[in-house]
Amino acid sequence: MEPYRVKRVISTNTIELELPSSIKINSVVNVSQVWLYRPQVKGQRKTLPKPVIIEGEKEFEVEKILNKCS
Repeated sequence: MEPYRVKRVISTNTIELELPSSIKINSVVNVSQVWLYRPQVKGQRKTLPKPVIIEGEKEFEVEKILNKCS
């Protein structure tokens, strides 16, 4: 996800983010779900995984599922 600005502090553990209308999630989140944005260091290269070609389309393999909805 991209870095988003804090719109307002609701309580000591809840904030509201400024999200674009294209993102269909609740803008109110627990502070444990956000962290300070640190820009990429000048000269640092971001390496992306190589895509797997399936039926002529580029796809990426999932290495690990970190969380799931129940």
